Amino acid sequence: MSDDDYRPPPMTQKAEGKPKSKISASRRLSLKILLLTRATEALEAEKAAREEQKVRYLGEKLPPLQLIGLNTDDLQKVCKQIHENIDTVDEERYDCEAKVIKNYRDINELKLKVADLGGKFKKPALRKVRVSADEMLKALFGSKTKASMDLRGNLKSVKKEDIKQEKELTMEVGDWRKNVEAMSGMEGRKKMFAGE
Repeated sequence: MSDDDYRPPPMTQKAEGKPKSKISASRRLSLKILLLTRATEALEAEKAAREEQKVRYLGEKLPPLQLIGLNTDDLQKVCKQIHENIDTVDEERYDCEAKVIKNYRDINELKLKVADLGGKFKKPALRKVRVSADEMLKALFGSKTKASMDLRGNLKSVKKEDIKQEKELTMEVGDWRKNVEAMSGMEGRKKMFAGE
């Protein structure tokens, strides 16, 4: 072996990969379990807080009804008041939904602007696709169109006899200049009147 043929020994996977962690696998597992239990406890506490908040909000906005001992006029007034409250709540709900939809649109527009400013959007490479005329019509108009683009099939068939008759008619008419010269002057006029 010469000096030029020397190759360093291949690197092992330990040197290339991630450095070995100092925490043992059992300790890592116990930490994961501890984190998961704390996260589930936090979720349950958050859910209970939401339920409390909901009950408190409904208690403020919706006082309990006192219907015992009311006559029909008072019951009708209570019903009308409840309907008015329902209408106002529906209007508020609709306004909130409209605001949320508008905010989502604004967020999407801003995301698109940020993406455009970043310049990281790449046009996808388009592939050339061979499409027949029938497939193109189906893609454009759906399956509504029954007309096919078979151009040769749609052509009118012409018989050879028809072509010969057309040639004979054109031969009879002849040159138009001769007819004009023959009809011009007095001789042409005499021929016109003589024909009648």
